[in-house]
Formats: sequence, C-alpha cells, structure tokens
Amino acid sequence: MPERSEVGRLETFSDGVFAIAATLLILNVSSRVPELAGGRAWLAYAAYAVTFVNMGIIWVNHHTAFTQVGRVDRTFLMLNVFFLMFVAFIPYPTGLLTEHLGRPGAERAALLYGGTLTATAVCTNLWWLYASRWRHLLRHDAAPRLVAGITRSYLVGPFVYLAATLVALVSPNVAAVLYAAIAVFYVAESSRFGGRTPDAARSDRD
Repeated sequence: MPERSEVGRLETFSDGVFAIAATLLILNVSSRVPELAGGRAWLAYAAYAVTFVNMGIIWVNHHTAFTQVGRVDRTFLMLNVFFLMFVAFIPYPTGLLTEHLGRPGAERAALLYGGTLTATAVCTNLWWLYASRWRHLLRHDAAPRLVAGITRSYLVGPFVYLAATLVALVSPNVAAVLYAAIAVFYVAESSRFGGRTPDAARSDRD
C-alpha cells in the first residue's frame, strides 16, 4: 500500500501539470484572437481544439498506463518529470502556429509544434518502457495483454509525429492538417485502452 500511495502522489502531481497546461492553452490561444484579423480567428479556435484533444489523449494514455504501475523509483520519477516538461510547453508552440500559419514564420512554428509533440511521445515511451521492460515497476497483477497493447500503441507515436513534423519542411499547412488527423486517429486508438480498468483487464490472463 505505501508503494501504491507513491504512485498516487505522482499521478496527482502529473494531473496538476496537465491542468495548468490546459489552462495556459486556452489563455494563450484566446489572447491571440484579437490579433487575427481578416477572418483568421477560426485558426485560434481550431488550434485550441486540436491541441486540447491531443493533450487529452496524452492524459488518457498516461492515466491508463498508470493503472498498471505498482511502484516508482527515482529514475522513473525523473523520466516522468521530463515528460511533463514537454506537456507544459505545448501551449507555447500552439500559440505560435496559430499566429504564423499562412504567414512568414509558419514553417518554424509548425516544426516547433510537431517537435514538441514528438519529444512528448519519446518521453512517454521512455518512462513506460522503463516501468514495463522488466515489469519491475508494474503491479503484480498487471494484465500482460493490456501491457503489451499499451507498449504497441506508444511505440507508434514518435514516428507518426516525426513524419508530420518533417512534412512541415515542405508545407506547414499540410503539417497542420496532419496534426489534426493524428488527434482523430488517437481518439480511436485510445478507446482500445482508455476504458480498461485493472479489474476488467485481469480477464486477459485467462
């Protein structure tokens, strides 16, 4: 129980960072609406929606993975800190992309946005693989099939985001569409794991 309480403390801290990042996102994007003249205000709302969904997916995946974590150590804590560092940074490139899309500087803004999501996905893989590789931080009753499914889902992320980021070198507009498409894709992908609880997942061992 003491070990599991440490996991709970880490989840609480992580949820707080997500909440702050979500608040910064709406403040950052909404502050740019008055600057977007000529019917461009829709960019701010679209950027908010796409990024909020992406952040929500990251949170759902984080929460689902943590249902399988039974204890933490110092290395795991630091890996999660680096992950949260990129989560907290997401609102900044979102604001830049909103401001510059279709204008000079769009390529750099799209690259920074995609690079941030790529780095977040890499950090997600690092803390999850560290916890699950030898199962030394997982619950004793962690469901093997669910653990394997989470691993497969996470491994795709960095490559998908990196591919969309590289497209920004050719067309920032197409890259922005791909970022939105990735959000839609992961909504469907997350539904495979988001509703699974540790108790329900135990049947996977049968």
